[in-house]
Amino acid sequence: MSKDVKLLEGVDAIVNLAGESINQRWTSAAKERILQSRLDTVNQIASIVSRLDTKPAVVVNASGISIYGTSETESFVEHSEPNVKDFLSGVVEQWEQAMDQIQDTRLVKLRLGIVLGTDGGAFPKMMLPYKYGIGGRIGSGKQVLSWIHVEDLCRLIDFCIENEDIIEQVNATAPQPATNDEFGRTLAKVMRTSHRIPVPAFIMKLMFGELSTLLLEGQRVFPYLAIEYEFDFKYPTLTMALQDLVGAKDQLK
Repeated sequence: MSKDVKLLEGVDAIVNLAGESINQRWTSAAKERILQSRLDTVNQIASIVSRLDTKPAVVVNASGISIYGTSETESFVEHSEPNVKDFLSGVVEQWEQAMDQIQDTRLVKLRLGIVLGTDGGAFPKMMLPYKYGIGGRIGSGKQVLSWIHVEDLCRLIDFCIENEDIIEQVNATAPQPATNDEFGRTLAKVMRTSHRIPVPAFIMKLMFGELSTLLLEGQRVFPYLAIEYEFDFKYPTLTMALQDLVGAKDQLK
């Protein structure tokens, strides 16, 4: 990609969502891959933009809401301070610092929540226990999931490209976060199944190691800037999002 930089002359926007999946056991080697994959792609984007004679109008680069740290009680918006307290928040902090190398164009740091879609990511795995009637809260169930429907994510990326006033970080989350217990109960209702078999925290830690922090801890993140700029969420509520996704999943059978 970097050798053929001239092929990108005249592009209006660059969107970079690349990075090693965090959905794996976090061994030392995996942690290095997770971090380095993000830094490497950002470095490539910065290099490409610097060598283009005609700069793109905007670069939208993925980031993550993990930068706010985890909390059951606090709420976070774009101007909340970063709180590096674990592996993932540290990765996102370094990731965003690397993005500052991208110069001479408008930069949007898109802080992703949990993206709900049927063709990969977390949602198909979240559905699985409910499919077999063994769904229930995970750990305390109080941990907050800040989520976004994949279609709204795509629309928000396009919105950030088109809206020249949007600069720096934007939370890519829906307006109504939910606790793990609320999420499970809503999913069970939509799937017409039960939400009654809790999974203790220690089981998750045994199964997933440090990765279990993603399931056992969370943060309540609101899309303040998206709302401020009047972005129209197609799926603002969890019920609407899950009804669409479960229906789409059924149609694929």
